[in-house]
Amino acid sequence: MFTGSDVIALRQKTGAGVLDCKKALTETDGDMEKAIDYLREKGIAKAAKKASRIAAEGIVAAKIEGNTGVLVEVNCETDFVANGEKYREFVAGVADYVLKNDVKDAEALIEAKKDETIEATATIGEKIAIRRFAKYTTESGIIESYIHMGGKVGVLVELDGCTCEKAHALAHDVALQIAAAKPLYLNASEVPQEVLEHEKEILKAQALNEGKPAAIIDRMSETALQTTRFIPKSTRTAYISHAISTQSPPTRIYRVPSPLEP
Repeated sequence: MFTGSDVIALRQKTGAGVLDCKKALTETDGDMEKAIDYLREKGIAKAAKKASRIAAEGIVAAKIEGNTGVLVEVNCETDFVANGEKYREFVAGVADYVLKNDVKDAEALIEAKKDETIEATATIGEKIAIRRFAKYTTESGIIESYIHMGGKVGVLVELDGCTCEKAHALAHDVALQIAAAKPLYLNASEVPQEVLEHEKEILKAQALNEGKPAAIIDRMSETALQTTRFIPKSTRTAYISHAISTQSPPTRIYRVPSPLEP
């Protein structure tokens, strides 16, 4: 049904104990994704969000030039190397390459920087791996970035409608909120129905396991969904209202990615 390696992998992804991981895999016939949901429903998983991250160190770097901005994530094996000068110089070089070239996707970037990556791995003494990137170009707005915790989280925000100083301050504020809340979507209309239903079932199971009255569980889960998966409308409205009151033409949030995390 499952192996010891599966138990270790589940533990790394959720932060749950070995016995809890074994029970979750037993209850779900070894299905990793269902086991993660099982632990979340039971309130055991301490970090289920890690399921979307890789088990490695590294940093995210940003570079903005003119009307274009990029974020790149490059991984290594240890935090010691992630804080090293040579490693950070390599990451900065990757960001510069993405900024100045038309890179189709991560695979194309990895191929283009293959020789340099091999050289960096040999020089630094750890495996170095380019993971992903984001790149925005705006025609009538601004690009702002925010790097948190020395490169553990990176955010890129595009605002459309104004290029004044207040717009930059607004974009920075939005980036800070994204880094803190880690939204998956800009607004509720972008969230796929299957994602909503999946999260609703998780929240229901959590409430039931906590002994909440069945009569209020649906209402509780609906309320929670409104604040956990995207930038809250009330907050966006406050930002935009502030922008409209201080500048013309009005500014609107145009594109924001979820934070890149090593």
